[in-house]
Amino acid sequence: MNFPRLPDWSIYGAVVLALVIASVGRREKADAPAPPPPVPGEEGVPLGPASPFDPAVVVEMQDRPQPSSGTAFSIADRGVWITARHVVEGCGQVAIVVAEGRGVATRVSVDTQGDAAVLISDGGAPAMPVVSAGDAQKLRRGDRAFHPGFPQGQAGEVTSRLLGRENLVVRGRGARTEAVLVWAEVGRTNTLKGPLSGLSGAPALDSAGRVIGVTVAEAPRRGRIYTTTPETLLGAMVAAGQPASRSATGEPVNTENYGRVADALRRDLRVAQVVCLA
Repeated sequence: MNFPRLPDWSIYGAVVLALVIASVGRREKADAPAPPPPVPGEEGVPLGPASPFDPAVVVEMQDRPQPSSGTAFSIADRGVWITARHVVEGCGQVAIVVAEGRGVATRVSVDTQGDAAVLISDGGAPAMPVVSAGDAQKLRRGDRAFHPGFPQGQAGEVTSRLLGRENLVVRGRGARTEAVLVWAEVGRTNTLKGPLSGLSGAPALDSAGRVIGVTVAEAPRRGRIYTTTPETLLGAMVAAGQPASRSATGEPVNTENYGRVADALRRDLRVAQVVCLA
């Protein structure tokens, strides 16, 4: 019985196919596994260190200070306060408001590296607890903060969630670039409408009632709030020779009680209004 003779092209094709299969089978394969799925909203992810590659937000400062008001908070009952640098820098006189129409004069020590300033007065209020350097490293995206103060010159408060880090680029008076924390506003006093001017200098409190930063700016259209980093806050205190009080205690804060806690802090003058008389 005679089998039909296969065409030459089919023989060559079979040989080439066999060689390809053999070479592919012997090729080294060192593929990496697929990456894990992303965390929804990145909540719970550690914040990580500051970087010059973080997004930037630009703030224009007037060359000459204007009469203004902001918020300050006590860090020592002998009369030591923290506020935002831009609230008091260049002011002819700075005072802590202790009652309607009454204020206590202060001496100002400005942080040259960040948007924080230390105020010294004769007599003070109970100190607020400040987060330690070790606990400051544990911040995570999605953490909540509470900002009690005097937005628009009136008692009020805001709550926010941590988004990450940005670089604050200040132009004009006190030009500099500093790392800040950026927060998304998620709640406020229900009668408070519009911008949060006057909240600058307010403490940003964690859920344990400890200060983790100083409120320094907002982006109303984006619903963003900016605070100093804990490192900036602690550095300003050290530079001014004013370490955090070891005996200060705070009340736990949550979305149900932050209005009441803020009212108590203002009533005790642990959070007070500060005025700049240019």
